[in-house]
Amino acid sequence: MSGNTGTQGGRGRLGSVLSGLAVAVGCLLFLGGFVGGALFYQPYTVPTDSMTPTIDDGSKILAQRIDGDDVRRGDVVVFKDPLWGDSPMVKRVAGVGGDTVACCDRDGRLTVDGKAVVEPYLTPGMGGRTVASDKEFSVTVPQGSLFLLGDDRHTSLDSRTHLEEAGQGSVPRSTVVGRVDAVVWPANGLLEPPTGFADLPGGTSRPGPFEALFTAIVAGCVLILAGAAYGPVANLLTRRSAGARPGKRERVGA
Repeated sequence: MSGNTGTQGGRGRLGSVLSGLAVAVGCLLFLGGFVGGALFYQPYTVPTDSMTPTIDDGSKILAQRIDGDDVRRGDVVVFKDPLWGDSPMVKRVAGVGGDTVACCDRDGRLTVDGKAVVEPYLTPGMGGRTVASDKEFSVTVPQGSLFLLGDDRHTSLDSRTHLEEAGQGSVPRSTVVGRVDAVVWPANGLLEPPTGFADLPGGTSRPGPFEALFTAIVAGCVLILAGAAYGPVANLLTRRSAGARPGKRERVGA
């Protein structure tokens, strides 16, 4: 009897230690994920439908806090330029300083330095034909600037709207306040990589730490719940086991 009690007590103590450790590690992961998210990301609400179908009007997004010098072609960025308005805006980078951005080639595609860019997020316009812009243009982007387009080329008020202004619609890199990594509401998750720009010099940006931080938060929740559930589950199993033993003794005695 005493040997069984010691074994059960040892197992109980080990289980308690492991459950406490699971809760402690879970708390670290959970809080670390949220703290990391606050440090790396800034939430925004998209004010218009100019980025549909990639990002809908009213969507909640997370933009990684980056310097404008880190922006590459194809990135979806949040920027604030007083010439475009007082509120933050969301557009896709079509060209960087020194690029010649033009539209359209004979297949209706955007070109950067003469190279056609495949943009799968574009939707057909009138007549069912998909074109990168219903307005033809050719612009050489000033150094230190970005040429920005919305994914909905039929309604977006973007660099094409400002072609007659200084810089031909380009905005300084310094106006960028973040690069959009994910849409959190509705929960669309990470943005698709801009593969159409991948073959251009410099390539495309790598995703930020959103996925790692989200995984840490989920793993933390699982560990906290598992650790907290150990005590009640162990007690329930112990009571059931103790309740079954007297019944066996009565049958044996009979």
